[in-house]
Amino acid sequence: MFTGIIEEIGEIAAISASGDGWRLTVHAPKAAADAVHGESIAVSGVCLTVVGSTETSFDADVMKQTLDVSALGAVQVGSRVNIEKAMPVGARLGGHIVQGHVDGVGTVLEVRPGAQWRVLRISLPIDLAALVVDKGSISVAGTSLTVSAVSSPSTGSGTQTAGSGTQTAGSGTQTAGSGTQTAGSGAQTDEHWFEVSLIPETLEATILGTLEPGDVVNLETDILARHVERLLAFRTLTEGGSR
Repeated sequence: MFTGIIEEIGEIAAISASGDGWRLTVHAPKAAADAVHGESIAVSGVCLTVVGSTETSFDADVMKQTLDVSALGAVQVGSRVNIEKAMPVGARLGGHIVQGHVDGVGTVLEVRPGAQWRVLRISLPIDLAALVVDKGSISVAGTSLTVSAVSSPSTGSGTQTAGSGTQTAGSGTQTAGSGTQTAGSGAQTDEHWFEVSLIPETLEATILGTLEPGDVVNLETDILARHVERLLAFRTLTEGGSR
């Protein structure tokens, strides 16, 4: 169990084949200093088990399924990763409940810098869109963040949220108020997305400060939302409806 409060930025020091998966060596002096065999460490949001360690690094095996469904499959030697050790019993829950079980990946669509803040817009797989709400919690690359905006539920169905300006789509121009502009962005999109606002501490203490459009990140939605969705799915089927 984790909280999404990143303790240090680590670096992939080595990658070797381990069956159909990988064994990663991660340079992370704070985490490795007292790491013990069998404990859990979240690497950019993915819960991994320590199988060996030195004073400055630890080794962890990553199965093929994890490589296929998470952004870890794209890391290389030298890649920087967020590191968080498991939360000890009795510690403060500074972020939110994070399991280290990645639901999927998103792609950074837009980075909007400000005087102190930075806003990231990240794509969201359709099956996760209903689990992410404005002002709710989400883990991005293992970092606990508060959602500051979400796409409309009708995104992708040919209808989009009204905005406040004028947008250009393709070769034509459309006027705000027609119900065909994405809120606040001035850019049309047919994929679900969410936004997070990053404070200076997050920009400096995590790898999120270096993200650019096109970068892929691990996403973990709120565990409470996932349980509610599952309960509602069974209730609907029990009542003879369709999901």
